[in-house]
Amino acid sequence: MLYTENKPIEEILESLGKEENIFLLGCNGCAEVCKTGGEKALSAMTAELEKAGKNVTGTCLVDFLCNKMLVTTRLTRQMHKLQQSDSILVLTCGIGVQTVSKVINKVVHPAANTVSLGGLQGLWPAEERCQACGDCALDYTGGICPITFCAKSLLNGPCGGAKDGKCEVDKEKDCGWQLIFERLQKIGRLENLKKVRSPRDHSKMLPSSQLRQTSFYDIEV
Repeated sequence: MLYTENKPIEEILESLGKEENIFLLGCNGCAEVCKTGGEKALSAMTAELEKAGKNVTGTCLVDFLCNKMLVTTRLTRQMHKLQQSDSILVLTCGIGVQTVSKVINKVVHPAANTVSLGGLQGLWPAEERCQACGDCALDYTGGICPITFCAKSLLNGPCGGAKDGKCEVDKEKDCGWQLIFERLQKIGRLENLKKVRSPRDHSKMLPSSQLRQTSFYDIEV
């Protein structure tokens, strides 16, 4: 299970910027258990966005957003509403955000941070990975995680050793930042590369003392 916590609404609105038409996508799996996904979370987020003057073009709930087949099937049924949307706000973990980004050419924003519980696994094995860094910035990198796709976990572009689109560390592996560049180019967000990310605050990866006292952290509690 991946544990998630809601981002502050101020951070979400800053991320959305001038985008007005937002489609909401929620996960009914791990995120629903954490109360960051599910029907109640979708309703609460809809109210927050409308209060801020945003137009919610539609909502959709998928059992497990880490399953590409489920996501593709459900989003296909929502294609008309998605075409009218500036972006998708996803109420799920980092893996779910990456999965959604993989199956549709839309700007995807994370509504939650994934927090480490000291070891985690995805329900559906795939190339998407999440290190639960507690400060998800997948919307800036086109839904491709620089922490897991870059061998050096670089936040602001490729290293000097990348060559011909391949990783310096593993010549058979695509450079993570080459993939990010191609993705941002595809969705028309290359300007994101001008934004400089601050160094990672590793303390955000740690579960809070309150979380460590719950059954999410210790099943014997």
